[in-house]
Amino acid sequence: MAKKPGNLAAMKSRAAKSAAVVAAPAGAAPAEPKKPRTSIPEFIRQVRAEGRKITWTTWKETWITSIMVFIMVIMAALFFLLVDWMLSNGVRLVLELVSGTAQ
Repeated sequence: MAKKPGNLAAMKSRAAKSAAVVAAPAGAAPAEPKKPRTSIPEFIRQVRAEGRKITWTTWKETWITSIMVFIMVIMAALFFLLVDWMLSNGVRLVLELVSGTAQ
């Protein structure tokens, strides 16, 4: 792309205007006011109140979920073992056909 003809002063003026627009956008939002700090006793009360809302699973639910995860891991391992075996046999077959050593 060819340069626009012009003098150095005009180019500096355009650069200054561009920098001013980038540096200070017209619709800049004012900074949000800071929230008041919570005292330590109030913070501890809030933490305890949130702690009371927690529901824990029972031992039976945890055990059943752990067994289900273990079963899914075994199933995924068997699936990937099968896929790996099929792909390795397929690659071996293709390589034997290409090299001419097929039996």
